[in-house]
Amino acid sequence: MKASIQEELANIVTQFKNEGLLDHEVNVRIIVENTKDKAHGDFATNLAMLLAKPMKKKPQEIANLIIERLAQDDRIANTEIAGPGFINFFVRKDFLAKQINELCNDPRLGVALTSNPQTIVIDYSSPNVAKEMAVHHIRSTVIGDAIVRILEFLGNKVIRANHIGDWGTQFGMLIAYLEKKENEHANALELSDLEAFYREAKVCYDEDPQFAEKARFYVVKLQSGDEYCLSMWKKLVKITMDQNQEIYRRLNISLTEKDIMGESLYNPMLKPLVEDLTNKGLAVKDDGAMVVYLNSFTDKDGNPRGVIVQKKDGGFLYTTTDIACTKYRCEHFGMNRMICFADSRQHEHLLMAWEIARLAGYVPQDVSLEHGAFGMMLGKDGKPFKTRSGGTVKLKELLNEAEARSRKLLEERNSDIPDDEKENVITTIAMGAVKYADLSKNRTTDYIFDWDNMLTFEGNTSPYLQYAYSRIQAIFRKADTEPGNIVITNEQEEELAQKLLKFNEVINAVAQKAMPHLLCAYLYELATLFMRFYEACPINKPEVESSTKASRLSLCKATRDVLKQGLSLLGINVLDRM
Repeated sequence: MKASIQEELANIVTQFKNEGLLDHEVNVRIIVENTKDKAHGDFATNLAMLLAKPMKKKPQEIANLIIERLAQDDRIANTEIAGPGFINFFVRKDFLAKQINELCNDPRLGVALTSNPQTIVIDYSSPNVAKEMAVHHIRSTVIGDAIVRILEFLGNKVIRANHIGDWGTQFGMLIAYLEKKENEHANALELSDLEAFYREAKVCYDEDPQFAEKARFYVVKLQSGDEYCLSMWKKLVKITMDQNQEIYRRLNISLTEKDIMGESLYNPMLKPLVEDLTNKGLAVKDDGAMVVYLNSFTDKDGNPRGVIVQKKDGGFLYTTTDIACTKYRCEHFGMNRMICFADSRQHEHLLMAWEIARLAGYVPQDVSLEHGAFGMMLGKDGKPFKTRSGGTVKLKELLNEAEARSRKLLEERNSDIPDDEKENVITTIAMGAVKYADLSKNRTTDYIFDWDNMLTFEGNTSPYLQYAYSRIQAIFRKADTEPGNIVITNEQEEELAQKLLKFNEVINAVAQKAMPHLLCAYLYELATLFMRFYEACPINKPEVESSTKASRLSLCKATRDVLKQGLSLLGINVLDRM
C-alpha cells in the first residue's frame, strides 16, 4: 500500500513538471510514513512541504493540488490535509479486512520473495580452536544466524562462513601437548575442558625447554604440511568444533561443520597474494616489511596510513588473511554481498583490508562489503560481563544457568505442564530468553546483561512473546468454530490488522540493514496489540455471534502465525503450552 501511494505521488510530481508548475531539474525524495496516531490516518506524506520552495507556493495550496490529482482508489477511504501541509491517507476497513484474509491463506504471510535474489556470504560466530566459546561469542553467533535465516526466507542464496581461528604459531605448542596427553592417557583422552588444556600447554611451553623446542619444531612441520602434525592439528579442530556444535545445537544455531572456513584455508594464498600486491605496485618494502599505503586512511599529520601485509621476518598478519579471505569469497562464491558480524573494535581493520582488496581488483565495485558491527555485553556494573572472580564466562555455563533459572521460574508459576513436556519447555524458554535479550537490542550499542529482565513474562522479552503465542493456542483449543471471513468493526481490530500487514515491510528492512532488533520490536508491538484486542474483543464467550467469533479467530490465526514465523526467523521456538 505504501509503495502504491509513493508511485501515485511520483506520477503527480511528473504532472507538475509537465504543466510547468515545477522545474524539470528539481528532484524530490518522496517519503510516505506510517502514522503513529491513527487519528492522522494510516499513512502520511510531507511532499507538499518539500515542494513549497521550488514551486513558490504555500504547502497547503500544493497539498490541495496533490489531492485533486490523486487517482480514484477504492482502497483509500479519504485523504485530508493536516498541520502545515501534511497529507494523511485513511485506508478503507473493508480493504484492510480483505488483505488480512489473504494473509491468513498465504503460507508466506504476505512476505514476497525478493525479485533480485543475491548470493550473500555471512561471516559469523568465529570461535578459536582449543578454546571454549565464551559469552563474547554470543552476539556474533545469534545476530549472524538471525540475518542468515531472514535473507534465506526472502529467497537469497546465503553462504554461512564460520571463520574459526585454527592457524598460527600456538599450534606447535598445542600439538606437542596433545601428543604428551595422548602418551600419558593412551586412548582414554577426553578434552572436556579446553581452557585447562590451553593453560597447561602454555605452562609446559614456558617451563620446559625441551617441550618448547619440540613445539617450535612442530610449527615448522605443520606449516610445511607434515602428515603427523596435520593429523594432530585436525584432532584439535575436531575436538573443539564438536564441543562448539553442541552449543550451536542448544541455541538452535544453523551452523554445521560444513560451514567451517578457518584461517588455515587461506594460508596457502598469503605468499602469492603479497607477491601480487607487490607486482601491482600496491605493496612496497619499508624497513624490511611489505606495506600498503592507503590514501583514504591518514595519520594525525595527514599522511597515508601504512598497512603491513608481511612482516620483516616473513610472517603474515590478520589483515593479509582477511584480504585473501575476501578475494576467495568473491572468486569462489561469486558473492554480491558480504556481511561480517564482528566486534565494533574491528571496524577500521576490516575497512582497511577491504580497501586493499578493492584496490587490487579482487572485489568488483558492485559487491557490497559490510561490517555488521556490534557492541559489548556488559554486566550490571557497566563493565564487560565477567564471573564474580573476574574471569571469562563460558557460554556453556551461561546456558546452564539460563536453564536453571527457567526451571525455577516455572516452579514459581505453579505450571501444570506435563512432566514429559517440561524439559522441552524449560530449554525453549531459556534459550529463547538468552538469544532474544541480545537480538532485541540495537546491535551497534553495548547492552546490560540482566537475568531478571530477560526471564520475565512482562515487557519486550522472549517469554512474553512465547506466552502470547501459547495464549492464542489456548483460544483455539476452546473454540467451537473455525476461523472465517474477517470483518473489522472496532479500533482494536483495526490496529491489530494494520500491524499484521507491516510484517513484509519489517522483514525487508531487517534484511537491508542487518538489524534484528527491528523484528523484535515489531513482534513485541504485535503481541501487545493482540493482548489489547483480546481484552476488548471477546471470542469464546456464548453471547458472541458466530460470524464475529469466526472473524476474530482469523485475526488470532494471523497473529499466531506471524509470531511463530517471526520468532523462527530469529531462531527462537514457540510453545503450545507454558
